[in-house]
Amino acid sequence: MPYSQKAKMILDKDFKIAEIDPRIYGSFIEHLGRAVYGGIYEPDHPLADEKGFRTDVAGLVKELNVPIVRYPGGNFVSGYNWEDGVGPRDKRPRRLDLAWKTVETNQVGVNEFVDWCKLVNSEVMMAVNLGTRGVDAARNLLEYCNHPEGTYWSDLRISHGYKEPHKIRTWCLGNEMDGPWQIGHKTAEEYGRLAVETAKAMKWVDPDIELVACGSSNTAMPTFPQWEATTLEHAYDEVDYISLHQYYGNPSNDTASYLAKSLDMDNFIKTVISTCDFIKAKKRSKKTINLSFDEWNVWYHSNDADKKIAPWLIAPPQLEDVYNFEDALLVGCMLITFLKHADRVKIACLAQLVNVIAPIRTENGGMSWKQTIFYPYLHASLYGRGVALNPVISSPKYDCAEFTDVPYLESAAVYNEENEEVTLFAVNRHLKEGLYLECDIRSFEDYQVLEHIVLEHDDLKAVNTADAERVKPHHQGNAELKDGILIAILPKSSWNVIRLKKSEGSPG
Repeated sequence: MPYSQKAKMILDKDFKIAEIDPRIYGSFIEHLGRAVYGGIYEPDHPLADEKGFRTDVAGLVKELNVPIVRYPGGNFVSGYNWEDGVGPRDKRPRRLDLAWKTVETNQVGVNEFVDWCKLVNSEVMMAVNLGTRGVDAARNLLEYCNHPEGTYWSDLRISHGYKEPHKIRTWCLGNEMDGPWQIGHKTAEEYGRLAVETAKAMKWVDPDIELVACGSSNTAMPTFPQWEATTLEHAYDEVDYISLHQYYGNPSNDTASYLAKSLDMDNFIKTVISTCDFIKAKKRSKKTINLSFDEWNVWYHSNDADKKIAPWLIAPPQLEDVYNFEDALLVGCMLITFLKHADRVKIACLAQLVNVIAPIRTENGGMSWKQTIFYPYLHASLYGRGVALNPVISSPKYDCAEFTDVPYLESAAVYNEENEEVTLFAVNRHLKEGLYLECDIRSFEDYQVLEHIVLEHDDLKAVNTADAERVKPHHQGNAELKDGILIAILPKSSWNVIRLKKSEGSPG
């Protein structure tokens, strides 16, 4: 066999992790840069609908099949007065947004965003301001959105043209309140007290909602993971999830270390799970707190450009990372990491969706296009529905500057019993050699290879632009199945999606 790098895997339908919550394929739209204005909303665009939404962008979002979108922030929410964004547009105030040093016009608010989510077949994940505001504003916003009628705030919504309540189920109790950069930054004790009191009031308004408490902004925070422990000491009984945020970059141009950063993400998740379970044990609780990884992505390309933006502009091009091929590989590894933890990670939001560190980019007045990271996100969302399996993997490993014992094969598998399909997601981290994969799938009788999708490129720094889509998947992968053994060659530095389906006419 010409391949020196060989990996083995055993895949069994009984080796189950958990049912995958579709919300792990969620995303995020913040009032930041051109995410809203010039992204999802541009009323003067030739492809805008009657409400001002760009139909080309909506089409790409629908292609991704995004189940839930977090809104309106992000750092933005900690200084946001939600009342500014409802009612007649000509009466909405312009405000200084201190989070991103821009001017917010408030032409898009809660109701418009609900309309947009309906357009793209998504649910809303609403965040409340626990920076400059608190319990009162949160309960009022919830009443405005979810109460049927007959009260001040619900009747105000009706007067704004929305007779039916929005029925928003998932709510974030603030954003990154551990961060000194946050407007209204708090200690863990201060935040924990505010979070539990806000949660109590909100669940009194609507007992059917789910609440996400703020966890640490990233693993480098000096208060991590004590922040989670202290917050949950206060709020454990009232909240349902705790949030995780993490971004990665490759400023040192060390690709071997960069592609291994999903190992750091894996450790982050394990640490938060253990912290949650420690508080569960301490409280003698029967309730389990799950995880909402509601900000994650690659973010570093635009840092220098953002330093040059003049303050107090309206929707300037901020955080507009141009993603390359190696970024897509890491995004694929991060998605695989979520699948490995499907028993506890129930929500995840790729930050963000359009223009701002996003899989979709637009030109104001012009076209939209798919960045490199669009494709692993697309494939996971489309084919990663069902039960996450726990494969037994044997892979060669490598050491790099930041990590040791990094497996060349990063992989996860999903079994969709209803559709009688199995999907294998696999990244070959080897930068120079293909990886020979032998996978025992004998428990899946009468299955055949449906397709083997490959995302590969000889140039790790290749990017997609409005003029040229250099990085896109092909369907010429060589996976084949014989006598219950799947054989595939995973090209060097590649993202692979191997889809299997039960043969027509086979017994159930």
